[in-house]
Amino acid sequence: MSASTSVDTSGGLAGRLSFYLVLTPFLLWMLLIIVLPHVDLLLLSFKESATSVGLANYREFFGEPVYLRTLARTVVISILTTLLILLISWPVAYYIAKLARGRSKTSLYLACLLPFWVGELVRVFGWTIILRETGLLSRLLQHLGVVQGPIEFLYNDAAMIVGLIYTLMLFMIVPLISVLETLDDSLVEAGYDLGGNGWIVLRQIVIPHAMPGIASGCIIVFMLSLGSFLTPILMGGKSSQWFTEQIYTQFITRFNWELGSAFGFVLLAASSLVVWAGLKLSGQSLSSSLARGS
Repeated sequence: MSASTSVDTSGGLAGRLSFYLVLTPFLLWMLLIIVLPHVDLLLLSFKESATSVGLANYREFFGEPVYLRTLARTVVISILTTLLILLISWPVAYYIAKLARGRSKTSLYLACLLPFWVGELVRVFGWTIILRETGLLSRLLQHLGVVQGPIEFLYNDAAMIVGLIYTLMLFMIVPLISVLETLDDSLVEAGYDLGGNGWIVLRQIVIPHAMPGIASGCIIVFMLSLGSFLTPILMGGKSSQWFTEQIYTQFITRFNWELGSAFGFVLLAASSLVVWAGLKLSGQSLSSSLARGS
């Protein structure tokens, strides 16, 4: 065996050993924190009594209209929130990725990150200070003479969507910036040189290139919105009827872990179905979207 072959072999072994050392904590984390608890919850969701298993918990979910309405409402509002966040985030991400230069680019990116230096609870309470009956917005409108008395802007769907947009927008902006920065400016210039206007260049060059980032951002934002708990409760109030609140009620208030587990897997199935439909409609795959959009 030559010296070069020996060096290559030892280098390959060292590389594989390093790979397994890096991979082992991740696999342990996945196994202990993700896989095992979810397998236990899945088994629990089929438990009907101490000695029998079946589909009673799932039948209870599909047999109660309020549960179905709450799930449908949660999915619809999450989709609407995702689309609104995409519309708001697109010009911000495009400006940061393609137009801003030097310190202004860094400052804008930092401005997007700053709100996330505090926790979600503090950020949501910040909005309650603005939107409550005695808050800044109500007092400003009274001061300007627009309204005669205090107005409560909280505890409705609009306030809840505003809160979700604020807390989740960064998760759309980052994938969009990541993918837009890879867009070659010469392609955009060529589009204009060939007679295209702004809309045509956007539709035929920019959006197709950014589609993996759009799909990646939409998946992340939709899943986080669907699983959100604090914002719907604090800003949507008692009428929010968010599905995660139903799950919390089954686990914590009623101590019905079997039904709560079934609710959790129904939510997982619903979110997976919506993501699958979104990827099919956009012509994207999950692997390519997460690889290029992250």
